[in-house]
Parts: sequence; structure tokens; C-alpha cells
Amino acid sequence: MNLSNFISGLALFATVNGALTQVRNFGSNPAGIEMWIEVPGNVAPEAPIIVALHGCHGSAQRYYQESNLPALAKQKGAILVYPSSTHDLLCWDCGTKKSLTRDGGGDPQSIVQMVNYTISKYSADRSRVFIVGTSSGSMMGNVLSAVYPDVFAAASVYSGVAAGCMAVPDGVAPNPYDPCGLGRIIKTPQQWGDIVRGYNPTYKGPWPRMQIFHGTADTIVVYQNFIEDLKQWSNVHGVKFSRNSTNTPERGYTEMIYGDGHLLTGYSALDVPHVVPQHPKEALSFFGL
Repeated sequence: MNLSNFISGLALFATVNGALTQVRNFGSNPAGIEMWIEVPGNVAPEAPIIVALHGCHGSAQRYYQESNLPALAKQKGAILVYPSSTHDLLCWDCGTKKSLTRDGGGDPQSIVQMVNYTISKYSADRSRVFIVGTSSGSMMGNVLSAVYPDVFAAASVYSGVAAGCMAVPDGVAPNPYDPCGLGRIIKTPQQWGDIVRGYNPTYKGPWPRMQIFHGTADTIVVYQNFIEDLKQWSNVHGVKFSRNSTNTPERGYTEMIYGDGHLLTGYSALDVPHVVPQHPKEALSFFGL
């Protein structure tokens, strides 16, 4: 191998603990965040991609270790992309104009660049790009689904808020805990849906399918946000609540099915605080993997 190529390879990739590998040059990266990836050894063309988004005070590495998503995803031949925040408190920017504007220079644009890099390098399936996110990562999952509906097929999110809930005036730093996180931003389903549609006024394609988890005892991102989140995506998808299924997927959880459950499903977790544990098995099933 040519020495200069070898050095370039080292600059592009840096592996940590034999699991996640950092990708340094995946695009212009206007938000200055990090990209980490795990590619299965038997990766095949048209592999699905799962973007996994940590919460505040988190990291790609920590989120990778918090559930058995990596093991289950590997069985499905999926490529895992773990963005890692470099902002204050290691949260995601889900409220400024640059993040709520397509290609506006915020976190969403950098994350979509990670997706495009992965599709290009590994010939991954552009139609099977999914999101998993917790807390601030859940909030970003909602934003990505709203701002880039043509990029993502579905999302499974935990303990977050509706897209646009954290919107702030220019020059004001988003705060996930007040008033949005405290459940004080209450709108009608139509108003929430209009916010999503307003990000892409000319978009006529399908919207990402949504699976939403929230704990009833959450005092950080309070339960009212779950209700607002369901209002938003039920309006976007044009589906109404149809029925509950108790003790699903486990005791104390209530599955809230909208329509036939294909486009939108909620999970209310009784007495669970912030945050609801990840449910990778249910997420992969919802994704159709």
C-alpha cells in the first residue's frame, strides 16, 4: 500500500473498542458533529441503515452499549450509524432555524450527509433508512422525519417531543426542559401537522412511519409531550386512534394503535420515568426488518 494512502485511511477512520468506527470526512458537516459507524462483516448491497441518536450527556459509544440493537441489527445485515453531538450538554439542536430548515446548516443536514455517505460507500438501500432515538435523540428523530421525509422511512423514538416543539427565535439557545419539555406547548393535531408540512411545502411523497414510546412518570420530558407527538403524526398520516393493546410489548406498557398500526403506533409505559428503555426488537419489527 502507498504510504500516503495508508495515512489517508488512518485519517478517515478511527476504530474504538473494535465496534464503532469513526468516519471523519463524510461531507461538509456544517454542524461539526461526529459520525460513528458499524458495518457488518457480511454486508450486502442494498443493506438497510439505522441512524441511532443518543440523548443529552450521551455519546455514540455509550448509546451503542445501552441496548442489544447492535447484535439484532447485525443479524438483519443492517448498517448502524451513530452520530455523536459536540454541542453544550451533548444535546442535539432541535430548535434553531438552521436545524428546522432543510439544508440550513444544522445537525439534520450533517446527519443526512452521514446517510448519503453510507449509501454511496456501501451501496445501501436508500429506501430503507431508519431512525432510533432517545430523549434529545428522539427529538432529533422527529425533526429529521419532518424536515427530511424523503430520506427516512420510519423512526422508533423514546421520551421525546413533537417536531417544532422546541423552536426558538434566532439567537436563543434551545432548552429541552422549558417550556416544551414541561408539556406547556399544546396545539391541535392540525396545528402540529401544519408545522411538519410547513418544513416542506411542496413535498407530496410519503411521510416516515412513527413508533413512539413515553413513560407516564417522566418528569424531565413530561408525558403531555407524548400526547402532542401522537397528535402531530396522526394528523400528518391522516390516521385516527383505533384501539389499545394492554401489556404490549411487556407488562405495564399499553400499545396505542392508530389506523392499522402500520403508520403510527404509540407505547405508554406505566410508571416509567425518563427515559424509556430501548426496545430494539419492536423497532426492527416496525421497520420491517
